This record gives sequence, C-alpha cells and structure tokens, in this order.
Amino acid sequence: MPEKSLEQVRTFASMVSAKQGWALNTDEDFVTSLLEGLMVNWNRYGYFLCPCRDSEGSRELDAKTICPCAWSRADIEGHGHCYCALYLSHSFAENGREPGSIPDGRYST
Repeated sequence: MPEKSLEQVRTFASMVSAKQGWALNTDEDFVTSLLEGLMVNWNRYGYFLCPCRDSEGSRELDAKTICPCAWSRADIEGHGHCYCALYLSHSFAENGREPGSIPDGRYST
C-alpha cells in the first residue's frame, strides 16, 4: 500500500468533514498534529486509525476506531466535536467554542 503524504491526509479529512456535514477544527497546529498521527498510522497499518487510540493489532479489531470512528457522529451530536476534536459540528465551530475533554464512547453504555 503506498504511503500517504500529509497533504493527502488533509484532503481525506476535508472530504470526510464535507461529506458528513462537519467542520474541521480551526486550530491549524492542533489539526496538523492529528493529521500527522493519521498519516503515521496509515503508513504503519494501511488504514486511518484514529491518532487518539491504540491499535488492537489488526484492521478487523481496529474497525471501530478507523477515522471517522464509530463514535464520532454521536460525540459530535452530543458534545459538538469528536473525541480527538478533529471534527466539529458547524454550530460548535461557529460559536467559537473550544473543544474539551469528553467521555470515550467505547466505554459509554
């Protein structure tokens, strides 16, 4: 699988946010660090494992944590942003609010 560049990962994240109706976090340094994590994970595993999560060792076991993760939609609807805060709801972004810590959806009941 060919390695991804940072620009390719940025395009991926932009496409995801547009398709889902979300906004990207506006903190460019923060976003770049997340995109670098996604790039490293792609180049290591061959898929966009969320940079905020550890790998379970296979794509099958990591399926729910591939960006955008299985909990991102609920997190964005409930908290205004996903767990890693790469993706924001438009209303959250427009209000100029800063993402904060939210519960990890993997452990919510």
